[in-house]
Amino acid sequence: MNWQAEITSAQARVAPHIRRTPVATVHAFGLPYKVELKLEHLQHTGSFKARGAFNTLLSQKVPQAGLVAASGGNHGAAVAYAGSQLGHKARIYVPEMAGPAKINLIESLGADLHVVEGAYANALNAAKVYEAETGAMQIHAYDALGTVAGQGTCMAEWEAQGLEADTVLIAVGGGGLISGAMAWLDGQRKIVAVEPETCNALHAARIAGKPVDVDVSGVAANALGARRIGDICFDLAKQQNIEAVLVSDEAIILAQRALWKEVRQLVEPAGAAALAALMSGAYRPAKGERVAVLVCGGNIAPDPFTDL
Repeated sequence: MNWQAEITSAQARVAPHIRRTPVATVHAFGLPYKVELKLEHLQHTGSFKARGAFNTLLSQKVPQAGLVAASGGNHGAAVAYAGSQLGHKARIYVPEMAGPAKINLIESLGADLHVVEGAYANALNAAKVYEAETGAMQIHAYDALGTVAGQGTCMAEWEAQGLEADTVLIAVGGGGLISGAMAWLDGQRKIVAVEPETCNALHAARIAGKPVDVDVSGVAANALGARRIGDICFDLAKQQNIEAVLVSDEAIILAQRALWKEVRQLVEPAGAAALAALMSGAYRPAKGERVAVLVCGGNIAPDPFTDL
C-alpha cells in the first residue's frame, strides 16, 4: 500500500470541505519544555473525524440508500455533517454512553439517529444489520482505507504547517487517527500511542499478538471506547514498533482542566488524553527531545452552552 499517495490524494479531495486547523507552541502545563499542539478539536463537528468522512464519500459512489455509520459520537457527527454537505441521507447508530452532548449534535445535523443499549460494539452490529437490509454505504469509524487516508491528512497538514517535534503523542481508540499518522510519517518521527487504562484495545492487542476484544469504561469511553483495535492500526503499529502508554482517568481530567485553564482550549476527555501522558509522566521525553500533542476532540459533556 502506497499510503503517502493515498493521503496526498485524500488531501486534494477534502481540502475544500475541511478546516485547516491551527497549531500552537506553548510553555505550559507545569512541563519544563515547550509542547507543540495541533488543535484538531476545532475541526468541523469538533473532531478530526470529518476528514475521514469526507474522503470516503468523495472517493466512492454513494448508493440511493444513503449512508450508515456506528459511532461513539464524534464519527457519527462527522458522517452526518459530511452527508448533509454533500446531499446524502445518513442513519447513525450510537450507544447510550455517547451522552447527550454528542447525541444532540448528531440530531442537529439532520441525521436519522438511533440510540442503542450497551457499548459501541452494539451500535456497530446494528449498523451492519441496516447495511445488509438496505444496501446503505457503511462508513467505518476507523478500520477502512478511506477513513485512515482521510485522517492521515491531519498529520500531512501539520507537517506543512512547520511541525518541528521529534515525537508526536496521539490518543487511540479504534486507531483511525494514529493509523493515518503512522501511514503518513512512515517512521520519520516517533509516535507515541496513548490510551486510557480502561479503554486499551491497542495495548491488549500488543500483549495478545493480535486484535482482541476488551471491556471499555471510563471518562473517555464515548470517544476512545472501541472494543477491538482496527486491523490497519494493529498492523502499522506492529510494523513500526511504536511506543504505547496508558493513562488514568484522573490524569486525563487534570489535562483537560489544564488545557482550559492555561491555554483556554475546551476539550473532551479524549482530546486531553495525549497531553495527560506528558503531565502524568506516563511518557517522559529524553533531554532535548521535542514533543507534540494532537488535541483530537472538543465535544465535552455536558455541553456548557446547551441552554443558550
